[in-house]
Amino acid sequence: MTLSEALTEAIPRLREAGIEDAPRDARLLLAHACGLGSDRLTLHLGEELPGRAAQIFAASITARMRRQPVSQLIGQRQFWGRTFRVTPDVLDPRPDTETLIAAALDVPFGTVLDLGTGSGCILLTLLMERPSAMGLGVDFSDAALAVAQGNCRALGLESRAELRQGSWFAPVDSAFDLIVSNPPYIAAAEMPGLAPEVRDHEPHMALTDGGDGLGCYRAIVAGAARHLMPNGVLMVEIGPTQAPAVTDMMVASGLQSPQVIQDMDGRDRVVRAVKPH
Repeated sequence: MTLSEALTEAIPRLREAGIEDAPRDARLLLAHACGLGSDRLTLHLGEELPGRAAQIFAASITARMRRQPVSQLIGQRQFWGRTFRVTPDVLDPRPDTETLIAAALDVPFGTVLDLGTGSGCILLTLLMERPSAMGLGVDFSDAALAVAQGNCRALGLESRAELRQGSWFAPVDSAFDLIVSNPPYIAAAEMPGLAPEVRDHEPHMALTDGGDGLGCYRAIVAGAARHLMPNGVLMVEIGPTQAPAVTDMMVASGLQSPQVIQDMDGRDRVVRAVKPH
C-alpha cells in the first residue's frame, strides 16, 4: 500500500466518524506516522508505506475516530509560529488564545506572571517575543508543569522562565509588570455541549471551575492588585459572554481603564485593566 492509498482509505472512515476536516487530519496523522513534516508529505505519496508506519497510522486513525484530538496523537501543536508539546494533561493551545498574545505584546513589560500556565504556551511565547523579559508560570497540576518545563527547555528559556506548583497566587511572592491568564471559564452546565475532542480528552481542571465559569476570575482579580507593579496590567482570556462580569470585577477591585478586546471572529476574547500608579 502506498501513502496515497492509505490516505484514500482513511479519509472516508474519518468522515463517517463525524470528523469535520477529515483530509487535513488524515494527512497530519500520516505524516507523523512516517516521520515526515506535513509540508513534505506530498513528495512521498507514491512511496510504499512501511510496516511500522502503517501500524502507527492505523492506530492513530482509530483513535481519531474516537475523537481524540490530533494534537494529542502527534504530541504537538503550532502556536504563534512555534511548536509546543501537547499531552492529555494540558489544554490544547487554540488560535483564539493568540488574541491574548497580541494584546500582551502591546504592553510594555519586563516581568510577566502566567496563572494556570498549562503547556506554557502563553508565558513562553511572550518571553520569546520579549528577549529581555523574565517570567513565572504557575499551575496546580504537576503533570502540566512537566509539559511546560519540557517546552521551556526546547525553547532554551530555562534562564528566563520559572515554573511553580500551586493554586493561583499561592506560590507567588513578588510583583509583576504584566499578569496573564487563560483560566477555566466554561460553566459546569455547558460542559455536556462541548465537542467530544474537548469534553472527553482535555483535562476538566483546565476547562471548568465546576460552577458558573467565573470562579477563577474572582480568585485572579482578588489577588491581582497585590502582585502588580504600579501601572501593571492584568489581562485574561474570557468566554464570549463574560466580558461584562469580568470587567465589573476588575473595576470593583480598584483596577482602572478596563478594555475588552475582540478576537479575529469579532467575539469578546480578552479583558484587560491597569493597576493605578
